[in-house]
Amino acid sequence: MPFSIATWNINSVRLRMPLVERFLAEHQPDVLCLQETKCPDDLFPSAAFRKAGYEHVAISGQKGYHGVATVARRPIEIVEKREFCKMGDCRHISVHVEAGGRRILVHNFYVPAGGDEPDPAINPKFRHKLDFVAEMHEVRALQDDGYSSILVGDLNIAPLEEDVWSHKQLLNVVSHTPVETEGLEGMRRGGNWVDLMRQHTPPPEKIYTWWSYRARDWELSDRGRRLDHIWSSPNLSGNLAGLEVLRAARGWDRPSDHVPVIASFDLD
Repeated sequence: MPFSIATWNINSVRLRMPLVERFLAEHQPDVLCLQETKCPDDLFPSAAFRKAGYEHVAISGQKGYHGVATVARRPIEIVEKREFCKMGDCRHISVHVEAGGRRILVHNFYVPAGGDEPDPAINPKFRHKLDFVAEMHEVRALQDDGYSSILVGDLNIAPLEEDVWSHKQLLNVVSHTPVETEGLEGMRRGGNWVDLMRQHTPPPEKIYTWWSYRARDWELSDRGRRLDHIWSSPNLSGNLAGLEVLRAARGWDRPSDHVPVIASFDLD
């Protein structure tokens, strides 16, 4: 039985709803996890999603900032909206979904960006980011007979050398500093998570999911980073059938600076 899940930092769901509708019509994932929705729950465009065939909606939003949402074509059940670092930010939601005779726990994360200065002593945003990732160590890849886990989202860290356009030039740039990359990879390994994007496309091949708005020609310069991730529990990684980074979406009208990533699975 096929099952697909997509993750996308949409950078304002109401502003970019036409892009979301286009994506859903063209790719039809079973589950779509959005980050940076920038929308309080009462203003979330649930009706537009239902019209597109995504009748099941789980949201955790706030006005103007952050926010995550998970929408699906099949029933989902909210498990948790976890608050990290006691900041009151809406940066996580988890749901259960049934697929292929198994129950899947889906975590949807939006990790803090961390500001510009990679020094926690002088930059509270960077300190927050490091503390957030440290708390994520408690989020493990739960698995059992008939039970699996998936973790997706904008994790705002490009952990590998091949996840950035220039490892040497970005070593002291927030999102690729050693303290961030080691923290995230330590959390992933300690939680027994499998990096599905790198399972599908191993190094040394580059993978990017984000290109800055600051670039005059993002496609020509191609100075990207892999900030968006899809992980799974080990008992699901063997079912991975395909993974696509929808690079073309960066060139759509009024795009997000992130593009969707879609993973598909063959389930028994």
